[in-house]
Amino acid sequence: MKEIALYVEDQITVGNWLFNLGIRGDIYNGLAKASQAEPRLGISYKINPTSTVLRVSYARTLESPFNENLVLSSQGCSNAVLSPLLSCSPGVAGTLQPGFRNEFHAGLQQAFGKNFVLSGDYIWKYTHNAFDFSVLGNTPITFPIDWKSSKIPGFALRADVPNFHNLSAFVVMSSVAARFFPPQVAGAGATVGQPGLPFRIDHDERYNETTHLQYQTPFNTHRWIGPWIGVNWRFDSGLVAGAVPCYNPLSNDPNSACVSTSTTFNGQPAVILSGLTADEQAEAGLTCDGQRATPSTPLPPVCLASQLSSSLVRIPAPGTGDNDKNPPRIAPRNLFDASIGQDNLFRGDRYKWSLKLTAVNLTNKYALYNFLSTFSGTHYVTPRAMTAELGFHF
Repeated sequence: MKEIALYVEDQITVGNWLFNLGIRGDIYNGLAKASQAEPRLGISYKINPTSTVLRVSYARTLESPFNENLVLSSQGCSNAVLSPLLSCSPGVAGTLQPGFRNEFHAGLQQAFGKNFVLSGDYIWKYTHNAFDFSVLGNTPITFPIDWKSSKIPGFALRADVPNFHNLSAFVVMSSVAARFFPPQVAGAGATVGQPGLPFRIDHDERYNETTHLQYQTPFNTHRWIGPWIGVNWRFDSGLVAGAVPCYNPLSNDPNSACVSTSTTFNGQPAVILSGLTADEQAEAGLTCDGQRATPSTPLPPVCLASQLSSSLVRIPAPGTGDNDKNPPRIAPRNLFDASIGQDNLFRGDRYKWSLKLTAVNLTNKYALYNFLSTFSGTHYVTPRAMTAELGFHF
């Protein structure tokens, strides 16, 4: 596997304009071969009277396949023995071909005096031959696969208060829509959803934000700086969790996220739960008609859709689960951290001692981070943890 990259770039300033120009050439020589020229352009303009910076950029990139199990994923489907073991999809080609991406950014930075700075960007990523991973059954073995295309738009915002009467703060907000479009064109693994209809992979998240406040106490004397106090707030709206069972039959929605778990019970909409073990049901916090799953006691194999709920995942309302518009997700969560510290305990000049006390997940929130993810399985957020750190600086 060989890949060579050559690039040249320059920066040009003309008045209030700044131009970043460049071109990169990639040569990929693996199981497949590809090469392309990749132009890059960035333009910014500063409006001096309002302290505003406007910016746009474009980049073309060559996207090479992931290397892990690349040979098996590319050639295993052409082997009569391996093909059924690898869940190869009919009509899917063998060797993964490199793809390409067009990426656009548009943003601004605005200063309000000396104490507040706002910065934001909107990002579009359009990829042809978009790479992802499939998993072999219930194992940690993964295969690189290749979808027809992907569209990943999103935004990132940041606001900073550098220092205002000993108070500093920042807020960071972002969103990402990770939409992939079938059909699967290469690699081992089963195709998700129906041909041509988009779906969202598990790092798609509508909104998250982090707010940090830090206050430096004003008890300052010669070689003595008072302690500081910091507080952190993190909100996540929830990642996509496609393994969560729900009800929305294919007859109701051709892009249903609930095809394999939709059924009826006594003529009423119901959800099939037997695809999850008792432990997995407990991990998802599933409850059927008030009965909660435990690691050793599963829920009934079928539960009425109106009676299925969870405290840890967000199950789409019956008849609404859609791979693109309304997939199952991890439940929203708020997490809080706090810390207090002293950077010069003994008023030293050359040698200084510091002390910091930190509490992570201060409220001991019980929440999922992801559920049956391709790579990492299921993870919970860190439980409350208290740490003390003593430092010596010289």
